[in-house]
Amino acid sequence: MQHILIVDDELDTCALLETLLAAPDRELESTHDGQAALARAKQGGVDVVVSDVNLGTELSGLDVLKAFRSVDPDVEVVLVSGFGSLETAIEAVRAGAFDYISKPFNNREVRETVDRALKRRERARQGAEAAEFPGLPSEGIIGRSAAMLRVYKQIAQASASDMPVLITGETGTGKELVARAIHRHSRRAAQQLVAVNCGALAESLLESELFGHVRGSFTGAVSDKKGLFEQAHGGAIFLDEIGETTPGVQVRLLRAIEEGEVRPVGASRVVHVDVRVIAATNRNLEAASLGGAFRRDLFFRLNVMEIHVPPLRERPDDIAPLASHFLNAVAPRVGGPARMTPAAVDELARRPWPGNVRQLENTIERLALAARGGLIDVEDLPAVEQSIQTNTNVLRPEQLFDDLPTLGELEGRYLRHVLRAVGDNRSHAARVLGVDRRTLYRMAERHGLMDKAPLKDDA
Repeated sequence: MQHILIVDDELDTCALLETLLAAPDRELESTHDGQAALARAKQGGVDVVVSDVNLGTELSGLDVLKAFRSVDPDVEVVLVSGFGSLETAIEAVRAGAFDYISKPFNNREVRETVDRALKRRERARQGAEAAEFPGLPSEGIIGRSAAMLRVYKQIAQASASDMPVLITGETGTGKELVARAIHRHSRRAAQQLVAVNCGALAESLLESELFGHVRGSFTGAVSDKKGLFEQAHGGAIFLDEIGETTPGVQVRLLRAIEEGEVRPVGASRVVHVDVRVIAATNRNLEAASLGGAFRRDLFFRLNVMEIHVPPLRERPDDIAPLASHFLNAVAPRVGGPARMTPAAVDELARRPWPGNVRQLENTIERLALAARGGLIDVEDLPAVEQSIQTNTNVLRPEQLFDDLPTLGELEGRYLRHVLRAVGDNRSHAARVLGVDRRTLYRMAERHGLMDKAPLKDDA
């Protein structure tokens, strides 16, 4: 008989979870008191604990986790949070949490997560080695929405390995911050993370920057130069805007990742390097690889783990803490901390922010400068049209392509069309799309289709 303990200070949530997780071979109990949960840990006999992080007392779900793991290291603990942070996610992983999910939770996600936790508990009983995450330092990234909680969990998971990571998201969402957080929490943190914007350099210059060159290999090469891969030896390299690289550079990147060796421009020798690769792009590399614009083998090599950083318009709950953070950060430069009325914050949360967090930061800095430590109200906010920085000599994309969907929107529409056509059969849909089922699941999750209808296997 499998035994599950539910810990939440809200009785309704306990009742809901008991209903969701009920099964003939399971025994469920619940408590809404943190102290009672700690006492229950000493009694043993629990296979999986599902606990809220915020228990409304001095105790938290992390205390419950640590108490149960100290008594029985094989107990699996699933933490649930409506007000999470990267620090909480990292501490949860460090303490040995099985998973970390957000409120309001998806019912199917809760059931599947607990099912996986029970299976690993059973494997531990049978003597199989359970996967463990190493200890990780805490790190601050602003955001407490459900979307950001998923990012925090993925950062913690990515930090536990040396595998390549592909960070996707629109311009200005903070992809480099995610890359630096992954590196700081990894075993390579003592070594440097070398960053390069692949879209800012021509092919010949980028090859020289990445792989180095020898004296005389081209005009201006007056001495040997180490490339960024050599400089990052023992650490990591962050390849920003990887989707802008040319086929020639992509071939050399694939060899560097697969073989751990680079050849400086003009050299006959190869240099062996030990470098973790973290890449980022605002393009849909999967679609680009299917269309031949990006090497498919390189895409698969980079995309061992994908972390999608959501645009700001999809996480309006994060605008208030972001605005507060930016106001405090700029205060020393503008004569003191400015304050923002709730109405002004609500108005910011309703805006589309096509430039994402970077645009919000610039807007807050301008407002703080004008306020000079005073109060910022709705009438102080720039008009929506003015909040989008433009070059007077260049038309904005929305002016050139008014009402046209983005590539991401087109992908989502096409995926919905295919799934409807095949009756949500995942095997058939994957064959139609020319992808494997794992990629299909990532696409469906990215476009919010996993929550609407379960995908089915072939009969």
